[in-house]
Amino acid sequence: QVQLVESGGGLVQAGGSLRLSCAASRRTFSTSYMAWFRQAPGKEREFVAAISWSASSTYYADSVKGRFTISRDNAKNMMYLQMDTLNPEDTAVYYCAAGGTGVLYKPQMYNYWGQGTQVTVSS
Repeated sequence: QVQLVESGGGLVQAGGSLRLSCAASRRTFSTSYMAWFRQAPGKEREFVAAISWSASSTYYADSVKGRFTISRDNAKNMMYLQMDTLNPEDTAVYYCAAGGTGVLYKPQMYNYWGQGTQVTVSS
């Protein structure tokens, strides 16, 4: 099994920035896509961004487009989410996900999940 661990979350004021990291326990050559999801209290888990193995394709939710940037470093088994111009609506637990086939913005596509990292944006 591939284990994923998120880091980089924290408390930031509105307008600030954070960079989240996702570390895989080992290289996952069979997983074409990796993604970030988030879940706020009382809400369903929602898609944030996804990236292909080669990083040639990226996808973003409308709510974060232009503010967040997804990237990956396969040699280091790492994926990142640069979050700029944060607002209180971005407050959530952020999860990294990997593997599987299907619709990339659906959680059920992914075989592996991290434990999540808390991002809190104060107004």
